[in-house]
Amino acid sequence: MKFKQPQTLQGIATLLDCDFVGSEDFPVLGMNEIHVVQPGDIVFVDHPKYYDKALASAATIVLINKKVDCPKGKALLISDEPFNDFNKLTNHFNPFNQARAVIADSATIGKNTLIQPNVFIGNNVTIGDDCLIYSNVVLYDNTVIGNGVTIHAGTILGADAFYYKNRPEKFDKLLSGGNVVIKDNVDLGALCTIDRGVTGSTTIGEGTKIDNQVHIGHDTIIGKRCLLAAQVCIAGCVLIEDFVTLWGQSAVTSGVTVGEKAVISAQSGVSKSLAGHKSYFGSPAGEFREKYKELASIRLIPDIIEKLDNL
Repeated sequence: MKFKQPQTLQGIATLLDCDFVGSEDFPVLGMNEIHVVQPGDIVFVDHPKYYDKALASAATIVLINKKVDCPKGKALLISDEPFNDFNKLTNHFNPFNQARAVIADSATIGKNTLIQPNVFIGNNVTIGDDCLIYSNVVLYDNTVIGNGVTIHAGTILGADAFYYKNRPEKFDKLLSGGNVVIKDNVDLGALCTIDRGVTGSTTIGEGTKIDNQVHIGHDTIIGKRCLLAAQVCIAGCVLIEDFVTLWGQSAVTSGVTVGEKAVISAQSGVSKSLAGHKSYFGSPAGEFREKYKELASIRLIPDIIEKLDNL
């Protein structure tokens, strides 16, 4: 998430009421999660296990809960609660804006686009040309829809990320300040849910077709001309490359990559990154040939046990 106006390190430290390491006028341009940070961004870290990763990331401002050696060319914000302060920044720079109408005055709708009754279109939503949006679709604030997109009834774009910190007494929610971006010529089935990014965009690539009741988590990127069958579930921060097929009820865990032109069979569970141009099935999902060998070996177990008993 980029700020509308550049900020300074001292200005952010004053907002958070925290100490800082670096020049007072060190530029602060935005805030992002570690997998999408760029120079000028703030990234937060609150566990020693991830200090090195955050300090070595592309982010040039690290919101951290311990004073450490500051890498050259970077700055630190020293906070007792980086998680809470990251939320404070989200609230400050991207506050919740209550809806005042079923279709917001700030929404932009392209030519020849048809909006059926009972559709909700939030603040600053952009919809391209030649789209068809069926009843009871909900488009949260800042959603971006390309040209030639069809969205079937009951689909919701832009709900909050499922992202919580486990405290001893409760779960603390990380606020979502990102959005959903749907590229040109995408079809979305009925009752799909696509969560917005925490700070960036959850993106569906050009020409991708998504069946009914599919869920896609925050900050996930789906490539172009992918096929997702009914009840596919994709967690947050996943990269699905171009021309991938996921058949019904398959699921993908957080943070993995599924390579170009991979095919995932129905009810498979993807628990690690998979290379492209191959077909997979099972849970955990594996390449077809390897899985068939495993199944063949399992079928031999009764015969092996019987032979051992007869020794």
